Parts: sequence; structure tokens; C-alpha cells
Amino acid sequence: MPRRYWLLKTEPETFGWDDLIRSKDRTSMWDGVRNYRARNYMRDEMKIGDGVLFYHSNCKPPHVAGIARVVREGYPDPTQFDPASPYHDPESRPEKPRWYLVDVEAVRKLERPLSLAELKETEGLESMKLVKRGMRLSVQPVTGEEWKIVVALAKKPAP
Repeated sequence: MPRRYWLLKTEPETFGWDDLIRSKDRTSMWDGVRNYRARNYMRDEMKIGDGVLFYHSNCKPPHVAGIARVVREGYPDPTQFDPASPYHDPESRPEKPRWYLVDVEAVRKLERPLSLAELKETEGLESMKLVKRGMRLSVQPVTGEEWKIVVALAKKPAP
């Protein structure tokens, strides 16, 4: 199966790029996702080696901060079974888990952050899910061409 690409959104005050870097082996579970479409991407489609754009949302400005990769394919999110977790789901059962996650590993910080505004203005990214109005999904597929454009853009000086 060919390598795929993804964008994972996170709020930097909750879990940001620097938190991923400080994680053991620069790797962390991508837990707490409670959207069925995002869950399905993690459970069914994300594979080891897939590329990840690590995106900081709900900050000024929102931006792509780094490159990561999937290092463990979908498995049940343990936070759904933990009553002390903000992601606890009392309806989910270990024998039939509702929520899944993947593990991601930091690869490298981008040469410079890429703001949402800059991405919206970049030729070739007009169809990228992130730049579409109303697209709030925390796990989004990215095409191979979009990936190439974003990675190349990070190497150019800021406009």
C-alpha cells in the first residue's frame, strides 16, 4: 500500500509540538479523538510510516508546526475506559471499544511555522481539507501533492 499523508490538529496548550518532542522516544498516543470519521481514519486507514502534518489549532496564528509519522496503527484508545479521564466514554466496553487511536513520532520541526492564512494563499492547496470553510475535523487526509507543497513551502522564506 502506498504511503499516505494526514493532518492532525491539536491545541498547543493541551498537547503541542514541544510536548511530542519531550515524549519518550518522541512518540505519543493520539488520544481523545471523539469524532466517528476521525476515528475511522485512525482505525481503518492510517498505517505505519504514513506522514503527519502536526497542526496547532486554536492559537494565534493557527499553523503547521512539524512533521511526524505514524508508528503504530489503530488500536483502542485506553482513555475511553478511564473514569478519571476527560475522554471517558461510559458506553464503550473493552470487548467492543468505540474509540481508536494511533501512535505518532516526531520527525522534525518545520523550518518555520506555516500559518493557515499562508496555506490558504498557496497555489495548489485550494482543495486541501484544512483550508475549506467549516472543516473542523481533527484528523484529515492530505494528498501526496498537498504534502509536497507544504513541505517545500516550509523551506522558503516567509512572505
